[in-house]
Amino acid sequence: MSSLTYDLTLAGLSVGSAAALTGIGLIVTYRATGVLNFAHGAVAMVCAYALRQCVVGWGWPLWLGAVVTLLFLAPGIGVLLERFVFRPLSVLGGDPAQTLVASIGVFVLLVGGAALVWGQGARDDAPELVSADPWGQLGVALVLAAGVGAVIRWTRFGRELRAVVDDRQLAVLGGVDADRVAAAGWAFGSFTAGLTGVLLAPYVRLDPYGLPLLVMEVVAVAVAARMRSLPVAVVVALGIGVAQSQLTRLHLPGWHGQLVQAVGANLFVVALLVAALVLPGLGSRDALPRTATARISTPPGAWIVAVVLFLLPLGFAGSDLHTSVQVPALGVVLLSLVVVTGRGGQLSLGQAAYAGLGALFTALLAAGRFPGLPRLPELAALAVAVLLVAPLGLLTGWPAISRHGLALALATFAVGVGVSRFVFAQPYATSGLSLDRPSGFDGDRAYYVLELALLAGALLTTHALRRGRTGRALAAMRDHEPGASAAGVQVPSLKLLAFVAGAALAALGGGMLGMGLRAFDPSAYDPVRGLLWFAAVVVLGADSTLGALAAAALLVGLDAGARGGVAAALIGVLAVCVGRFPGGPYEALRTAAGRLRPQRRARLSPLGVRVRRRLRVVGVQAVPVRAGATAASRAGVVHRAGRDTGRLSETREPRGRTAGLGQEDETGATGATHTGVVRRDTGRSTEAPERQGRRAGLGQRGDAAEPPPRAATPTSPTEDAHPPQPTVAPEEAPFPEPAPVRPTPRPRTAPPRRPTPPFLTAHTLHARYGGFTALDGVDLVVRAGQVTAVVGPNGAGKSTLFHCLAGTVRPSRGRVRLGGRDITRLPAHARTRLGIARTFQQLAVFPSLTVAENVRVGAEQGRVAEPGAVERALRLFGLDGDVRSLPAAGLPTGTLRRVELARAFAGGPRVLLLDEPAAGLDTAEVASLTLVLRALAAEGTALLVVEHDLDLVADLADVVHVMAAGRIVASGPPDRVLDAPSVRETPA
Repeated sequence: MSSLTYDLTLAGLSVGSAAALTGIGLIVTYRATGVLNFAHGAVAMVCAYALRQCVVGWGWPLWLGAVVTLLFLAPGIGVLLERFVFRPLSVLGGDPAQTLVASIGVFVLLVGGAALVWGQGARDDAPELVSADPWGQLGVALVLAAGVGAVIRWTRFGRELRAVVDDRQLAVLGGVDADRVAAAGWAFGSFTAGLTGVLLAPYVRLDPYGLPLLVMEVVAVAVAARMRSLPVAVVVALGIGVAQSQLTRLHLPGWHGQLVQAVGANLFVVALLVAALVLPGLGSRDALPRTATARISTPPGAWIVAVVLFLLPLGFAGSDLHTSVQVPALGVVLLSLVVVTGRGGQLSLGQAAYAGLGALFTALLAAGRFPGLPRLPELAALAVAVLLVAPLGLLTGWPAISRHGLALALATFAVGVGVSRFVFAQPYATSGLSLDRPSGFDGDRAYYVLELALLAGALLTTHALRRGRTGRALAAMRDHEPGASAAGVQVPSLKLLAFVAGAALAALGGGMLGMGLRAFDPSAYDPVRGLLWFAAVVVLGADSTLGALAAAALLVGLDAGARGGVAAALIGVLAVCVGRFPGGPYEALRTAAGRLRPQRRARLSPLGVRVRRRLRVVGVQAVPVRAGATAASRAGVVHRAGRDTGRLSETREPRGRTAGLGQEDETGATGATHTGVVRRDTGRSTEAPERQGRRAGLGQRGDAAEPPPRAATPTSPTEDAHPPQPTVAPEEAPFPEPAPVRPTPRPRTAPPRRPTPPFLTAHTLHARYGGFTALDGVDLVVRAGQVTAVVGPNGAGKSTLFHCLAGTVRPSRGRVRLGGRDITRLPAHARTRLGIARTFQQLAVFPSLTVAENVRVGAEQGRVAEPGAVERALRLFGLDGDVRSLPAAGLPTGTLRRVELARAFAGGPRVLLLDEPAAGLDTAEVASLTLVLRALAAEGTALLVVEHDLDLVADLADVVHVMAAGRIVASGPPDRVLDAPSVRETPA
């Protein structure tokens, strides 16, 4: 081995050792808490500054400064972060998006605090803790990796750590102190971050922005190890370090050589791009914090105040508006995050790259240096730059199609870092560039007026993307992506639209910012700025255009002074409080104002006191019941709280928790042994052999039949001795009654009204998950005008069959046909537009939209041209009162179930796939739902129901298929199939 090769290898081992330390710390923190710590680099930077302050500033011995920094400060930072930032988030459920915002907030807070304390200039006098000989750093990395691996594999703490990562709540129930495990993980992760910082500081630029970004570039090491394997992380880090050192030997002429040198000097960035864009993602959850999606009510006159404030510099400021001209430009950039993150729900950390490309392309076009294009005037150059950058939004939009949550955040961050390193930092692209203002707008006042006009155009564009059909589709995709796809929203195309529009707005704002500063400054568009902008928009209301303008004014105004970092510190404080105040600063202020407001205690009038006494007496009176009546018929009272509210009253027990079950009545019989009582905990029923009265009010016969619930009024013994057969009154029913319920048996088939009704068929479907066979040659026919049901135990393959029919899972073999058309390869939204609608077992509603808007999404995306489709669906499912204008967030489960059904119905489906449609509904709501579904089948709709409640299936279905082990083992009419002992005894 030559001397040069040996020396480069040693240098590469030194760099790789520091990268390995970073990977070890990130993996341990992730395995202990499930958090990908974006603040790891910021902690490293703070520790490096702290060691320098102790040794250089205060004159301490190096060993003492190292002990205080690495053994006390670094672990202490980790413990504080776990206790006050991330533990509240774990109590709330540990949503990845919330932890991501919180970790970015910590990053921004530490960077801003370091800039405030130590200034923004670079330092080159950091003390050297370990000699330049790489063997010492390599030894530290290997010893740490071996020690941590041994602890995780062979100790009790390691077993507890793995248990906490797998299921924190279950681990706590098993006696594991999850908080202690998480605190230990954070302490060790921060220790490795501090060690990385003090090892790197002597050899790189020590400043609040450069070192954190350098450390975060090597997150590719941990991602390549799938955030689990320490040996893989160490090997990858050392390999990339050595390869990066060896590539410095290549010297090619021209700009190609400069590009190769850039790749060789930033090989960790290349690895980050590959790990984030090519390797499988880390997670699939992508729900933004409530801060981003909550409806923030704009105070009256807020926009008037905003307009006045933006016009103030024209009237009261002097001729120098150097600071003011930055606010409208940055406001346009932040509006791009409103479209992508706030409305589209996509975690985008790379908007600074598109803003910088907009400024760079504008400068190149105005200077005549853009390849293939002539020199253009500044304003035309800005417009062309926007058109050129907009398609580049596909760089982040394309990964977003298949990535969510942390994986998408890493992909967008990697794109931002890549553009910064390979474009902005390269002399061949940016050397000698200057950027002038458009002709006629050279002065600050004139240019500020131009910026206000462009800002107004950006606001109109953002408003158009947040309102109307497109806005509702974006909000639906943000709130529940599978539900949006099932409603007919073209999710992939919509994601691409959001990222392309966001890139165009960011490019426009970046070009405006460059013109305002009269130069292209690469540091104004580095990835750290992108993280700061993302955090500012999210904490101030990501779906609020007014919030974006406020964030722009805040960021520019606070950093206008001589001491930078104030804005970053403030935004960081707001972001780290997301665990304490999930609703953001607005909710915190409203809560504080509510507590400070004096409370007036209401007093009852004499009449009110007498009425309350009478109500209490009535409430404790025993109501005589007859033998054979179920507990649900005694306690399941349903009524509407008036047509003016449209809400279901919560004075009845929900389905699944029947009141009084197993308690004795006056006859000595228990509710659990009455005829027709359904055991909701297992999905089975215990009833008389005659199977009389399967459900309240649905084809009952005999005295033992259970009456449907009615209003809770005191009844006399005479009335109870001869009970009437009441039905739920129309104004009290959960659904409007299509027709009175009659005790005569219903026909099993209804003639379809359509001459050639469509039907859905599955031919020999096979599906596998790893080594498990979920479907093994399933054949199924769903006919028009009939209700087909699929029942079976958990793991039988019902959900997989349902997903194959709906288009969310593609079978490995077999075909799915709608009528005579093969739809096996069509995605879910395409099947919806062909007439296949579905509901979900877990509610799939869009909480940030109103009830009417939820239903309208189904009609619009289903391409229903009939104007009255939405109103008909609202009336059919009892949602046409004032409830139609209420946000879906916070409504009762039964109401939300009806919203989901109404949305599916509004699209005019020819085939309706229902996954446990009665989940969350009480007895009366199930009875009314059954009538509605029968009416839909009578009109020719083909219905497929997957349901665990066998009594509901018996009342509703025409054909029942029983599944077990991925196959259909029995088929036929419900009376013949469901009466089989094997079906009744199988747990659902």
